[in-house]
Amino acid sequence: MTPPLFRPTQPLRAAALLVLSLCAYGLAPAHAQATSQTPLGTTIDGLLDYAREHNPDLRVRRLEAEAAHERIEPAAALPDPRFQLELMDFTNAMTPGRDASLLPGQVGTTRYRVIQPVPFWGKRDLRGELARTQAEQAETMSDGAALEIENGIKIAFARYFLARGQTRILGETRDLIAALEKLVLTRYSVGLVPQQDAVRAQGEITSLKLDLIEAEQRRRDAAARLNTLLARDADAALAEPAGLPPPPTALSRTDLLERINARSPELSRERLGVTAAQKNRDLTWLNRYPDMAVGLTNNRPLNGANNWDLMIEITIPLQQSSRRAQEREAERRLDAAQARVSAAEARLNGRLGEALAAFEASRDKASLLRASLLPQVVASRDAARSGYESGRVNFNTLIEAERQILRTRLALLDAEANTAIRLAELEFLTGAPL
Repeated sequence: MTPPLFRPTQPLRAAALLVLSLCAYGLAPAHAQATSQTPLGTTIDGLLDYAREHNPDLRVRRLEAEAAHERIEPAAALPDPRFQLELMDFTNAMTPGRDASLLPGQVGTTRYRVIQPVPFWGKRDLRGELARTQAEQAETMSDGAALEIENGIKIAFARYFLARGQTRILGETRDLIAALEKLVLTRYSVGLVPQQDAVRAQGEITSLKLDLIEAEQRRRDAAARLNTLLARDADAALAEPAGLPPPPTALSRTDLLERINARSPELSRERLGVTAAQKNRDLTWLNRYPDMAVGLTNNRPLNGANNWDLMIEITIPLQQSSRRAQEREAERRLDAAQARVSAAEARLNGRLGEALAAFEASRDKASLLRASLLPQVVASRDAARSGYESGRVNFNTLIEAERQILRTRLALLDAEANTAIRLAELEFLTGAPL
């Protein structure tokens, strides 16, 4: 007999629908988040986030900084105590009837000694402070490495944007000339224009195709460079860049210098080098004074009562000429560290002046091209096209107008990319986004 089919009741169907609805509601945000992720290469922020997570050089620097911090506690710690076991008269010459022995308690006297070295007062603290300063230096080196990689990514992204833009502009111009070629061929077929116009149009298309090949090569080179900084395969796919970060409208040299003094990893590293040199000099001066050690000994004679000895050991700082040489070395190292700070300040000041001047020139050039020259050449091209269609203008004038638009668009794109590159250099110098 065939068992009856299960038919869910109305309450069961309602409960099932409710469960399915809740599951769909719970999965919807995750699905939306997955589909709304920006493809890699679209924005500079996405590239920087990816590099911070995947670049192995950054991980190396972070691990080195963490390792440097672990040296602080051992540097300021007391030296390990020493344990000594001494077997006096192990031949038992003073104890007739007993053979030689190497076992504690089976010789004339067994001594158990513990010795604790104690550095001179202040040395441990200075060693800890020196290690802490060196750890901070390692942190600034890590920050500097991260800033350098981010700067390289920003520059590579700007060049990638430039190459993609050049490819797009050349492709659009080629399509326009191809459409113009059809117009020329139509007019040539009815005898309105000479054959030279058609040949000229075809030559322009061929020239643009050659330019496109070179632009595509530049795009591939820029993409490979960008992928290398991201620790990806050189030929890994990158999305179409959405745009470059907008440049700030005004930058003050005084404000930028203040940012450099406050945030530059290079300058911070050199200043910490001065602090480390000062701590090392102070520690070298303390080497004039002796270290000591305290020992406690338990004597256990074979045929006598146990007794205790207390020992104090002091090093004799006899080699004073050697110590004076070490002190002079420490002083020279401090002078060198201070000179490096001055050199870094002068170097950053000069680089800031160059980068700021180049940034302002590129920004102003892009603004002038965008607001003034590009509308003018577009109007000139439109007038030339109307004149060519009516027979008042020859084909060379029209082609030259198209070329002028192409040159202006490429110049504008180059100025925008160069502005982004100069902005990245300024951000690298100041140590923070502007």
